[in-house]
Amino acid sequence: MSESNQPASSLTVADLQQRIQEMFGHKDQQRGVDGTFMWFMEEVGELAAALRTRDREELLGEFADVLAWLVTLANLTDIDLEEAVYHKYCVGCPRCRKPVCECQMSAKP
Repeated sequence: MSESNQPASSLTVADLQQRIQEMFGHKDQQRGVDGTFMWFMEEVGELAAALRTRDREELLGEFADVLAWLVTLANLTDIDLEEAVYHKYCVGCPRCRKPVCECQMSAKP
């Protein structure tokens, strides 16, 4: 199987950050954080619309777009997303610190 056809399960967050940087980094730097954030928000809106329709193909594309723009923002701000996610979510619930969240449903985890 060629590298471009790898199953999604073999793609790490670090791999994705690197791929996005290699493909779009030169454009992302020109656009900057503010412009990139606006594109990210537009994609979040498109994801919200896709969630209403529940069309699987549309959802696949919109989830991918939102993730790619989030990765771009992380790249522009020099944030390692694997490190960020690990420290926030891989040591238990950020609020109650339990391995399985026991926070009240009304509380933000």
